[in-house]
Amino acid sequence: MLIFCSGVQSSATSLLNIATKELPSSEELMLQVHALLAKVGPKDRKFGVKARLSGALNVTMTFIKQNLQNPKVLLPCLQVLRVYCTNSVNAVSLGKNGAVELLFKIVAPYSKKISSLPKVALDALGSVLKSKTNARRAVDGGFVLVLLSLYVDWHRNDTRHRHMLIRKGLLVCLRNVINIKLGRKAFLDADGMKILYNTSTECLPVRTLDPLVNTSSLIMRKCFPKNRLPLPTIRSSFNYQLPHVPAAGPVAQLYSLSPGVDDVVDESDDNDETEADTDTENEENEKDDGNTNDDIETDLNKLHPQRKLTGSFEELRFYERFFLELSGDLHVLQVQNIMGSPLIKERVSCAGPIIVPTAQPPQHVSPPPAPLTALDLDSIHLTEDQNQGSSEGLDQDLGRVSLEEGGASIRHILGEICAHCGSEGAEDEPGEGAVLEVPDTALLLPLHDPDLYVEMVKGTKSVPQYAEVAYPDYFGHVAPTFREPLLERVYGVQRSKIFQDIERLIHPNDIVDKVVYDLDVPTCPVIENNGESLRFNSQFESGNLRKAVQVRKHEYDLILNSDINTNHYHQWFYFEVSNMRVGTLYRFNIINCEKSNSQSNYGMQVLMYSVQEAIRGRPCWVRTGSDICYYKNHFARSSLSTGGVKGKSYFTLTFSASFSHKDDVCYFAYHYPYTYSTLKMHLRKLEALRTPQIYLRQDVLCETLGGNVCPLITITAMPGSSSTDNIYQLRNRPLIFLSARVHPGETNASWVMKGTMEFLMGSSLLAVSLREAFIFKIVPMLNPDGVINGNHRCSLSGEDLNRQWQSPHPELHPTIYHTKNLLQYLAHIQRAPLVFCDYHGHSRKKNVFMYGCSLKETVWQSNISASSTELQEDLGYRTLPKILSQIAPAFSLSSCSFVVERSKESTARVVVWREMGVQRSYTMESTLCGCDQGKYKSLQIGTRELEEMGAQFCVALLRLKRITGLFNHQHLVDMETEIMGSICTTTYVLEEDEPDFLEAVDYSAESNDDDIEPENEPGTDVPENTDQLEAGQTE
Repeated sequence: MLIFCSGVQSSATSLLNIATKELPSSEELMLQVHALLAKVGPKDRKFGVKARLSGALNVTMTFIKQNLQNPKVLLPCLQVLRVYCTNSVNAVSLGKNGAVELLFKIVAPYSKKISSLPKVALDALGSVLKSKTNARRAVDGGFVLVLLSLYVDWHRNDTRHRHMLIRKGLLVCLRNVINIKLGRKAFLDADGMKILYNTSTECLPVRTLDPLVNTSSLIMRKCFPKNRLPLPTIRSSFNYQLPHVPAAGPVAQLYSLSPGVDDVVDESDDNDETEADTDTENEENEKDDGNTNDDIETDLNKLHPQRKLTGSFEELRFYERFFLELSGDLHVLQVQNIMGSPLIKERVSCAGPIIVPTAQPPQHVSPPPAPLTALDLDSIHLTEDQNQGSSEGLDQDLGRVSLEEGGASIRHILGEICAHCGSEGAEDEPGEGAVLEVPDTALLLPLHDPDLYVEMVKGTKSVPQYAEVAYPDYFGHVAPTFREPLLERVYGVQRSKIFQDIERLIHPNDIVDKVVYDLDVPTCPVIENNGESLRFNSQFESGNLRKAVQVRKHEYDLILNSDINTNHYHQWFYFEVSNMRVGTLYRFNIINCEKSNSQSNYGMQVLMYSVQEAIRGRPCWVRTGSDICYYKNHFARSSLSTGGVKGKSYFTLTFSASFSHKDDVCYFAYHYPYTYSTLKMHLRKLEALRTPQIYLRQDVLCETLGGNVCPLITITAMPGSSSTDNIYQLRNRPLIFLSARVHPGETNASWVMKGTMEFLMGSSLLAVSLREAFIFKIVPMLNPDGVINGNHRCSLSGEDLNRQWQSPHPELHPTIYHTKNLLQYLAHIQRAPLVFCDYHGHSRKKNVFMYGCSLKETVWQSNISASSTELQEDLGYRTLPKILSQIAPAFSLSSCSFVVERSKESTARVVVWREMGVQRSYTMESTLCGCDQGKYKSLQIGTRELEEMGAQFCVALLRLKRITGLFNHQHLVDMETEIMGSICTTTYVLEEDEPDFLEAVDYSAESNDDDIEPENEPGTDVPENTDQLEAGQTE
């Protein structure tokens, strides 16, 4: 009767006819019919519909009711019942026919006489309960308590763990019931949290029981009552009134909210899903859309670059002043090169004195430590005298600083550190060495100067009017000489952290719940305590920490500040910690992260800077932290911050850290900080590298909303003489336009840019050749205000500046407006850049890679029908990435993408390609984590590698110049095709950057999959990328 292929469908139909129209009285024949149905049904996608239309559902239900005491008959019937329920409409129909109550009669408590019937019955029950209507029937019938009782019974009696599948089946039924709000309430009322927590804890020592622990964990997490963030509002703690509020969009919505509106949570935040069944027969005809992507641009007109001027040329001529090297005479250039950069002037704007913080006063000093002393740095000069004085006569009351007679200089006094320069937590000993000088880092950091940095800080304007300087920015950072491998994932770390969170609900009396730092109390953000708690601070440039709550003795919940004029974008953090105990392991939980996944699940650690280490001559950020993981938590997100979507939760980034030095002051950061004041200092130091052969000019492109200047840098070679040929060669050099740091939290982009600028100003033959070959126009920081105020993605306008390139507002987006006009001017005078590249950082992918724009590759990905003449395209856009893959160890060609998406049409890359006709228009993304290929495989990325990437980008440009300068256009196409070899697979990426973390339980999403695999063993590879998964761009 059974045949292969198309015969499967006809066989199922024939069997259904036997079961319904020719129903015999023979029990044996009915048994055989259902056994065949159980085998044939899963092979026919429309089996469920056919069974329902033919009436087979009622036949099977009647046969089960008649044979409740006959396991031999029940077994195939229950198997068929499960197949029926693959169609949700069938599940609802069976529920109305009493299937839920019937199956609970079959599921029995533990018995020594075990058959396969309970397992099959639980499988069928789990399938029936996937219907929310049936789940409500189970709740109304009081079966949640029954399931919990059965699970406890099997857990206690199955001591040899021979019936794990039955126990797993009970948990799957529970998991399906708690998909509705009533089910979660019934679970909590039945004390289900404590029951599953206790049984799971008992299962933890047995690795083979991990599927039970993981499923129990998922149930408990989903039933964990949603909490509100302990904040008065999710808007930023800092207020900046925009001069012009957009007419529509998130910022307009933010400004339209009434002052009394609670924007932290919705009225109902308990996963308010629609609980009515919406399943229809359409699911039988679902199309496989897994390979399609609606975001790919399909309009061929938009895929053909067309130069477009947004203003008149008379308006654009204003920008001629930024391109004097294209038209000015040699004498003007020489004068500019000698006099320096007259357009960059520091304007001291600080309202009060600047404070240079030092380590905390020693605890053993009997008098209370003096508060931070505000220093007027206008008259301060930091000495680097290596002669250490005695502690005799030390003014301990000053605590932080000791001023020399006459005020000619200042020496930092670190009493708690100096008394024990070489000790780590030993008893303090008075005597020599009590005074330490500021370490001389000039030899380690030739482009860093603490005095100059402080001067730069004075001209930096922040919304909170910061008056403190963070030690890492003041001392500087020297890349460590040792390698920092990706952190190996500890088995079960995520699960153990989640269980600790669940303990908060089960044992609330163990929770301290003490606020120790709160920016929403502006008069006193550092809460006084009895000395047992850590002290936090983030009131310095680029700092971001809004609130710290001590939840256990050595555990703290941390809340990040939103970007100014927004109510979200929480990822960047930079804060100070002090008053720690040596050797104590502290746990830090950043509880309001938003992205659904993080490289923290794949080996990325946070960064820590120790002041004690810096004073000992090791001023560097180092990767640190153990037990790091990232998972969804129980804090509810307001629909006001999710675009109207209700029921979303925040995510937690948790890590543990210990401290090696007594009375240390340490800083934690998401990535290597690079402040706006650091940029200004580096630009000033770059001037010292200028020679008569180097043309370096720094212009003020514009002023930001916050009143800070946006610098524009020009680097090229001075002409050898005033001869006509040399001047002609200067004026006709191709232009390279580079930009960076449009997103403040992507600090790695600034480190790459630092490497680029320092290489261009170097004395190597390659640098000389580059300057002679190109004119470099660089905007090193497109979003100074966001960087200064600790934003992650936006400017003071509350908008992502890299989504404003199509129509930038001159008042709200001045840096984008004027940068675009610079490029418009160049396009108008037929001098569009040879290469445009915007440096970015990527938070959820490894390596360094590029996004570009290609007509052909976009069409190939979208399956647009187009003629060959419409798809003519120069392959030159691939040459630079190909060269980089050959010379830059961190660069990955396979991660590059050249597809144009609709959601990215307002980014710099697409607009410069489409409107200015720049074929080589790129976004270069640098990982925040590390590399999984090449020389740096399995290593976390550091500033040395990032700066190297910036230098290698320059070398690639020189190679590109040699290729493009050798041949005419047609030869160039042929040669670039040869260089490319076989075209690499385009990695198309969606809005999300990584697939969900594939641990035993998908803790980043509340999965309803039946089969949950055990956790990966330590040392095994955890997949990060699979086909057709969300991968996304951060540009």
